[in-house]
Amino acid sequence: MKKIPYILLFIFHLLSLKVIAQQPLASITGVVDLSGTGRPQQYVNIAVKGTSSGTTTGENGRYELKIPANKEVTILYSFIGYETDSLTLRLKPDEKREIRRTLKAVSTQLESIEVKDQQMRTNSFSRLDPKVMTFIPTINASVEDLIKTLPGVVSRNELSSQYSVRGGNYDENLVFVNDIEIYRPFLVRSGQQEGQSFLNPDLVAGISFSAGGFDAKYGDKMSSVLDIRYKKPTSFAGSFDISLLGASAHVEGIFAKRFSFLIGARYKTNSYLLKSLDVKGNYKPRFFDIQGMLNYEINKKWELSFLGAYVDNAYKLIPETQETSFGSRYEAYKIKIFFDGQERDSYQNWLSSLTLTWKPTQDLRLKFTASAWQTYEAETYDISGEYWLGKLETFQNSGDAGQVTEIMGVGAYLQHARNYLDGTVFSMEHRGSLDKNKINLVWGVKYHHEFFKYIVNEWELQDSAGYSLPRPHDSLGSQYPPHENLYLYNVIRSNNTINTNRYSTFIQNTWTFKNPGNDISLTAGLRGIFYDYNNQISLNPRVTVSIKPHWKRDMVFRLSSGYYSQPPTFREMTDLQGNIVPDLKAQTAIHVVAGSDIYFKAWGRPFKFVTEVYYKYIQNLIPYEIDNMKIRYYGTNDAHGYATGIDFRVNGEFVKGAESWASLSFMKTEEYFQGSWIPRPTDQRLSLAIFFQDYIPKFPTWKMNLTLIYGTGLPFGPPNSPRKDQTLRIPPYRRVDIGLSKQIIGDRTKFSSKNPFRVFKSMWITLEIFNLLQISNTISYIWVTDINGKEYAVPNYLTPRMFNLKLIAQF
Repeated sequence: MKKIPYILLFIFHLLSLKVIAQQPLASITGVVDLSGTGRPQQYVNIAVKGTSSGTTTGENGRYELKIPANKEVTILYSFIGYETDSLTLRLKPDEKREIRRTLKAVSTQLESIEVKDQQMRTNSFSRLDPKVMTFIPTINASVEDLIKTLPGVVSRNELSSQYSVRGGNYDENLVFVNDIEIYRPFLVRSGQQEGQSFLNPDLVAGISFSAGGFDAKYGDKMSSVLDIRYKKPTSFAGSFDISLLGASAHVEGIFAKRFSFLIGARYKTNSYLLKSLDVKGNYKPRFFDIQGMLNYEINKKWELSFLGAYVDNAYKLIPETQETSFGSRYEAYKIKIFFDGQERDSYQNWLSSLTLTWKPTQDLRLKFTASAWQTYEAETYDISGEYWLGKLETFQNSGDAGQVTEIMGVGAYLQHARNYLDGTVFSMEHRGSLDKNKINLVWGVKYHHEFFKYIVNEWELQDSAGYSLPRPHDSLGSQYPPHENLYLYNVIRSNNTINTNRYSTFIQNTWTFKNPGNDISLTAGLRGIFYDYNNQISLNPRVTVSIKPHWKRDMVFRLSSGYYSQPPTFREMTDLQGNIVPDLKAQTAIHVVAGSDIYFKAWGRPFKFVTEVYYKYIQNLIPYEIDNMKIRYYGTNDAHGYATGIDFRVNGEFVKGAESWASLSFMKTEEYFQGSWIPRPTDQRLSLAIFFQDYIPKFPTWKMNLTLIYGTGLPFGPPNSPRKDQTLRIPPYRRVDIGLSKQIIGDRTKFSSKNPFRVFKSMWITLEIFNLLQISNTISYIWVTDINGKEYAVPNYLTPRMFNLKLIAQF
């Protein structure tokens, strides 16, 4: 296995070679140094434009390059983080010329953010570069995969785009696209079913994320905000990529200077990955979506924008067998399950939004938006499993090492579900902003209507050694045997319809004060909510203060606090039995976040270090349980809790011109429920995430991207047990993904006027290795029972090491 990367490197390198006909040659030699240092620089790339001929400078900055003679050629000098230098010359055969060049530094992305986005430093938001998503090695290739590398963000499932933030759950995160709130499927139970995130990376122009302490203008959730801005095209362009996991394409352009369009389509099938799971069978997942954004500038003051999307996800599984080994070094088990039946799920969503923007003056901006989101979801399965559980020999010197030496139990189960959801969310909203002198005022009013019809019918039958559980009384030889009922587990049957209306409004202003010793920014706002489901009125004041001292060291200090209400939606209203609970109160959280960021230079390159300490006190909590990706609420407000922790993030040019970052978080979250303090289901005490970019010296068109994620275990417990008993811990989540990319078309590539590839601006081929270290991560457990009632937790493992090959092109 160790030889595989070298073989692949060789194969990739062959793709970049071109045959050069024999011709008279000349040569150039010299030294390349960098402005600001004056020192010769190693690994500067020197190439002949339009050919693959090139070299790199050595340790002393010197180079030598053979070039065609008797013709005019252009020499390109490039180094990451510096402007490309060019020189055109014509040499005679065998002529040698000494040439010394100095490369000028360019403003890196990090420095440009410092100049253009000082406002981002006065609030709790982090801004990310959408271009990074092109090469980040992930299974989903989603914006959320980038978010998962930020501090305070937790995700333990590479197949899903969902995440939790600072002790919250998946339902506590806000996601916006151009101020339109985005929803996720409601009936998804696992990452295998989920498919693609709504957010299409090909269409994204800006990414902003806050893990807490966000402003009043952002809606009615308790944990986080992901604010996405889609592109507004200025010229014709497009892209496509194709891999073993699917394909995507997008086009954008402009007509008559007033009309612009942005359209993207994606298709994904992860059957290649799912076939590597312990559950073997016939996987047939199919995930498709198409999105479009149209903009029309009526005149300089009026603009009309439309955002539409259609999502069609289908998941089919005919399971056959599962064989899983689990336990410890000294007590190990193996379970083998034979399945019968199948599962069929479908998730269809539609989104349409129309926005009219009026700019009566240069300082005033008014927006009017109407949007509708519809979903139809079906979850149906009848799956039976017959299993035997054996104990493994763990003594390594034994001839039976790793073999089953004792049968612990046999049994069976039957799971049934017919669940259907039909939902519509409609909203109308006005937002305005006034940016004049020292005033930055924003306000908004919104009407929000929800309709859901939910039909659920699911149950489970358990059996052990031929006996239904619970086991009926023996009646052998009895003349009048008892006719006892057949008991089913986890029976949920309901048919519910929900119609709710919610009204919200906010007003917020930012004041900036420039003093002799510091700059102070104060943002204060108030958000109000009325919900007719429980006739509750909520008022949410929020404030953020930032101070930038006029020190030699560039630092900013921030303090945010506020009240955050989350009115119950369809999911929280539904209890463990599938019934709708009336009059639930809004969950509320008080955030206190203190943070600082500092810009500094190391190795002559820019870096930023961010620290945030936070405390959240949560009231009217609705307790819940998590099984894989499914959240099941208790339907009560009888808990309260807290989350507290500290986050660190450092980002900058660990490699010249390539931004990377590392995030570290410590967190503890508990709730008082059923008479005691217990860890919340999202209580992950430590998490570490690294995103690293590099290039390969002497090969200027090679890139390497790596993501590393580590998270300590989450609480879990036996099914149907009290929450206070669910304090076992899932093993830590550990994963490393790596991508190696080779550019085969770029700025240096030259084509003839008839070559069809001349339309491409760039083309990359990427090899991705998922789960590089081949670690078996656990996402959930199957609980099996023997005739004596003893329960065993059988882990459901996530994906092993897998390879993916991807072609990315832009035109």
